[in-house]
Amino acid sequence: MRTNFHTHTQRCLHAFGDEEDYVIEAVKRNVEQLGFSDHAPFPDKDFGLRMQFAELGDYLDTIGRLNEKYSNIQLFKGLEIEYHPVYDDYYRQLFDVYKLDYLILGEHMYTMPDGDIKNIYFAQSTKDYLDYAKGICDGIKTGLFNIIAHPDLMFMNKFAWDDNCKRASEMIIESAEKYNIVLEFNANGYRRGKVIYPDGERYQYPDVRFWNMVRDTNIRVIIGSDCHEPHQVFDEKVEFAYKTASSLGLNVIETIF
Repeated sequence: MRTNFHTHTQRCLHAFGDEEDYVIEAVKRNVEQLGFSDHAPFPDKDFGLRMQFAELGDYLDTIGRLNEKYSNIQLFKGLEIEYHPVYDDYYRQLFDVYKLDYLILGEHMYTMPDGDIKNIYFAQSTKDYLDYAKGICDGIKTGLFNIIAHPDLMFMNKFAWDDNCKRASEMIIESAEKYNIVLEFNANGYRRGKVIYPDGERYQYPDVRFWNMVRDTNIRVIIGSDCHEPHQVFDEKVEFAYKTASSLGLNVIETIF
């Protein structure tokens, strides 16, 4: 079965195409299940590069209409969002009030113990990875999320692998295994190409060192396109991600439904 549950639209201000553009492309590529997971707004704060809160209703209504229009593909209503403990009630409302099908934890910004919010794209050292990993683990513990997007995103920073990298990976993997949550093997990292790091050339993510640790568990892994353009719904990078995940011996699943 061909599926993708990590799909963005032009609403997030850094992707292209509307919801129907992605559905049309998915049908062309024989995708049977397509989940929309645009970057979610917060009700009282604009963190940037995400849809506006005023658009949320139309976004979900549009997916519903398209699900009725296209009988040859299943569409699901989702969002990708960071975990901040002060918004626990909001995450629940997304399911209870907005009738979301699933929620992806896509940690870019994370809350520090003192309440300060940091962005993993601007890590100062690998020590920041420990706080980042704790943020993901705190989100996992809530049971509010169905998938953890790009759990190895932190390794895009230009630091060599060290004990902090290993420990942060262990924290995420142990929590995912304990709470039986799906980890995403993100194909978008392959679109970014390889980069030279202090310890060699590699993709920013997926990082095989992280995924070799996942291989020794029973954690379910799903391939996510993380598409920001319609033609990326199920492109050659997604195919490459499937092949790589298989070669690593990961427990790859096709769907969360």
